[in-house]
Amino acid sequence: MFHPVSGSVEVICGPMFSGKTEELIRRVRRAEIARMRVQIFKPSIDTRYDEDAVVSHSSIKIPSQKIESSDEILSILNDFTRVVAIDEIQFFDEGIVSVVSKLSRRGLRVICAGLDLDYRGVPFGPMPTLLALADEVLKIHAICTVCGKPASKTYRKPQAGRDKVLLGETDLYEARCTGHWEFDEFNSPLTVSSSEAKQEPGFIN
Repeated sequence: MFHPVSGSVEVICGPMFSGKTEELIRRVRRAEIARMRVQIFKPSIDTRYDEDAVVSHSSIKIPSQKIESSDEILSILNDFTRVVAIDEIQFFDEGIVSVVSKLSRRGLRVICAGLDLDYRGVPFGPMPTLLALADEVLKIHAICTVCGKPASKTYRKPQAGRDKVLLGETDLYEARCTGHWEFDEFNSPLTVSSSEAKQEPGFIN
């Protein structure tokens, strides 16, 4: 009996500084060890570390192709590619959902990594739909900079402003647990600085 090749969608999500990109790179390298042809994509907006590579916060990197829109993935996909990895997928247009679905139906393994929530705690771009259609979801926690507990939220520092898309590192963002990430009625973070909270019981230095 003929068995069609089965594709899959894997989504790695969580707040900033949780190791999403590092996990994506780990999976890609294992696929390469298995001699699978891999292509890695990232949005052109992400130029924080390297324009031609996906780079984790811990400086682990792997070559990638930067693209402006989701449709470009289909147009530059190689015939022998079996694994597609997409980093910072929350920055892509809504068409990325259709692209990911098409790739998996063609029998490809698609590995996606991105923020599930923005700094306001709102589902980020296409992530809700991607999470719903995924065959596998891995939600990773970071470490809360205030108390040291598992962090599932991204906190934007007040000086960073309120644009939805703002690239930055520890100068603009922190990982926070739910208890230290609340918003007031004006949609501004209730600021509890890391230095002030070091006096709180249970803080891990």
